[in-house]
Amino acid sequence: MRMRESLAQLERAFTDEIEQDRQKAERLRREAERRTRQRQLAKTHKRGSMRFGLLYLILVATAVLVTVAMFETLYYVMG
Repeated sequence: MRMRESLAQLERAFTDEIEQDRQKAERLRREAERRTRQRQLAKTHKRGSMRFGLLYLILVATAVLVTVAMFETLYYVMG
């Protein structure tokens, strides 16, 4: 009877350990996915910020060029 009890305890301990390993693996997988999503979001945000800055510079440069061209044309027409 003693042998059966110790064997049953070993089996229970083994199945518990397997379940803990599965849970740990699942937790690590979810953590890795979360980190991947965070990196992708940060990368996307950085790219978006750079594009916005570039768009801003292009708009300012366009406004300056149009203003200069307008005054040069006005000077040519009036002069």
